[in-house]
Amino acid sequence: MLKDQVFLTQTDTSIGFVSQNADKLTHIKQRPPHKHYIKAVKNLETMQKFTRVPAAHKNRVRRAKKTTFILPSGNSFRVIQDRHHLLLLKRLDWAYTTSANLSGEDYDEDFARKAADVVIEPLSKNKQASKIYKLGKNRLKRIR
Repeated sequence: MLKDQVFLTQTDTSIGFVSQNADKLTHIKQRPPHKHYIKAVKNLETMQKFTRVPAAHKNRVRRAKKTTFILPSGNSFRVIQDRHHLLLLKRLDWAYTTSANLSGEDYDEDFARKAADVVIEPLSKNKQASKIYKLGKNRLKRIR
C-alpha cells in the first residue's frame, strides 16, 4: 500500500514528492519518461542492494551529506541523514525523490498538495539543492 502512494514531504534539501512508483511520479510531474529519478536510501546497506560504488569513491559516498551521486551504471543515489526525512524512509527502505513541481516549473504549493496522495507536515521553505557528482571508476565530475 505505501509503495504506490506519492508523499509530499520536506526532504533533506527541498519540499518534494517521494514514492516508490516512478510511473506515478512521471505522470504527476508531466516529465519525459526516459529521465531517471534520484533514489533516496536510508543507509549504505540499502544502497548496496541496488548497485556497487567504485572503490575509489567509497569514503566520499559514506561521508557525504546532502549530496547525490550518479554511478557508472547510470543510477543516482543519495543517502539520507536528515532526521525528518528518515522517518518516512525507514518505512519504505528506499524511494524515488523529486521536487514538488511540474517539470521545468517553479514550486506551487496548491499543485503539490493536490497531486500528492499523502501530505506530511510541516512543510518549510525550500533549502539549497543537493550537490551532484558523477562518479567514474577513478574520476569525479561535479554536475551541480
